[in-house]
Amino acid sequence: MKTTEKSFDAVKFMRHERDKLSEKLSKMTKQELLEYFKKRSAQGTIKPCS
Repeated sequence: MKTTEKSFDAVKFMRHERDKLSEKLSKMTKQELLEYFKKRSAQGTIKPCS
């Protein structure tokens, strides 16, 4: 069986980003959360092309 070296670990990256976001959101009030998500939805999201 051939073994390859990963240059990017997607699972590790996703867990790290989730933890950062959770910490950021946990310090916000309800009003701040609503404003944050309104701003994020206005920016749009990047979706993969099919």
